[in-house]
Amino acid sequence: MITTDILISGGGVAGLTAAAAFGSAGYNVLCVEPTPPVTDADAEGADLRTTAFLHPSVRVLAAAGLWQRLEPFAAPLQIMRIIDAGGAAQEPRLIKDFDAADISHQPFGWNLPNWLLRREMLARIAELPNVTFRSAVATTGLLTRTAQARVTLSDATTVAARLVIAADGRASTMRAALNIPVRTFRYGQKALTFAVTHKVPHQNISTEIHRTGGPFTLVPLPDRDSMPSSAVVWMDTGPEILRLAALPALEFAAAINARSCLILGPLTLASRRAVWPIIAQLAARMSGERVALMAEAAHVVPPIGAQGLNMSLADLATLLDLAGTHDLGSTAMLDTYHRLRHPEVTARVLGIDALNRASMPSAPPLRDLRAGALNLLHSIAPLRKTLMKAGLGVS
Repeated sequence: MITTDILISGGGVAGLTAAAAFGSAGYNVLCVEPTPPVTDADAEGADLRTTAFLHPSVRVLAAAGLWQRLEPFAAPLQIMRIIDAGGAAQEPRLIKDFDAADISHQPFGWNLPNWLLRREMLARIAELPNVTFRSAVATTGLLTRTAQARVTLSDATTVAARLVIAADGRASTMRAALNIPVRTFRYGQKALTFAVTHKVPHQNISTEIHRTGGPFTLVPLPDRDSMPSSAVVWMDTGPEILRLAALPALEFAAAINARSCLILGPLTLASRRAVWPIIAQLAARMSGERVALMAEAAHVVPPIGAQGLNMSLADLATLLDLAGTHDLGSTAMLDTYHRLRHPEVTARVLGIDALNRASMPSAPPLRDLRAGALNLLHSIAPLRKTLMKAGLGVS
């Protein structure tokens, strides 16, 4: 039997961040992940999505010894631009900029490719003698007692831990072992993700273009082959995304240029295309005996407003703070964690659900209503600033 302070089930970006953070804080940590991480953009199975870390998350990354590694590769996000192209001409009819300078001296956040995050996080974990990462190993069973949890791994190893952190995704085995129910929101949507280059510099502006089916989002990346580059997340109905993903190169180029309204000039595909399902999900509780749920084990949201992983890092920040003031993994610590995080998580999941549904309508009256609401929200400065602060999770 292996004994440790913390067992982390799941070695995705959230789980690796948690391992580095708790390891940097002096705890003994074992992190297990069934799928070997891919840390090269050109390798089979590489996660080509990107993550925007909003500036409150940087404190967590810095304390974990990660931000020093990530900052050189990060593209700042100074402006969030929302474009409504839902008119009859399907061209930009409303462009509104939300500038971080209105509320802070810092950008909204910084964008990085997910495959690179895994590479740098694994390198940081390798520096920590009190952290062990094991890939190709999954958690398969859970037995909890007042003093500890015992977790069975897929290689028949048993681990005794004071705290189990379930960061094992939307189909979490640890959540299922605790019999915690989840509420799932389905949209009939998928997302197509890829990288592009373009002649017009993005000027650190993240752009969401709304028409029907879901947003087409261009998120700044560092230059690629001496050309400005952006990551694209294109959300639409499942059948439409599958059709787009299968288009020949020339037809796909025409499609992305039409959908982008040429905001950054002609786009050139610079990566392979990947398809991801879009759902929202909310666990009824974020803790059980000796177990804390975080990240997609606790909440899943569509990729709107860079909320997903930043909610996960807010989970982690709360756990780190509570670990410093409570007995690690105790009922008092985990009940407080649920009480502090679950109401905010619920509000964000429901809010993003509403925003996603508002981005989908094809009926002209509903598209006009969406444009009118955007114009109103942007035109009232106090309301605009309040919304930006809420998006960042700051007061």
